[in-house]
Amino acid sequence: VQLVESGGGLVQTGGSLRLSCAASGFAGDDYAIGWFRQAPGKKREGIAEITRRDGATYYEDSVKGRFTVSSDNGKNIVYLQMNSLKPEDTAVYYCAATPYSGDYGYTLDHFREYEYDWWGQGTQVTVSS
Repeated sequence: VQLVESGGGLVQTGGSLRLSCAASGFAGDDYAIGWFRQAPGKKREGIAEITRRDGATYYEDSVKGRFTVSSDNGKNIVYLQMNSLKPEDTAVYYCAATPYSGDYGYTLDHFREYEYDWWGQGTQVTVSS
């Protein structure tokens, strides 16, 4: 499995960016993609997730209503649309993947790093005030 992120950059407060995560190596849609970020001097935190089979999405409170995660099924790409950006959103953003189908009643422990097996290289997002 390989994950490649793109789309980071510098934006002013209130602006928007869209991050992409291109996933390869999965045979079907039985996986989940999580978006994480790590700000300078802080621990990495999970902020959004999407389960590919059913398209369910989950958001951490700090980004709910501003960020949207979606997928382009035909291209195996997951997007993170980030609107109304704030300086505190400045961080390196990572996408991560884990096998997941939702079968047998299993649910992800949302936004937890240990759930994820593969990680992208990260992309820097800087929001200027």
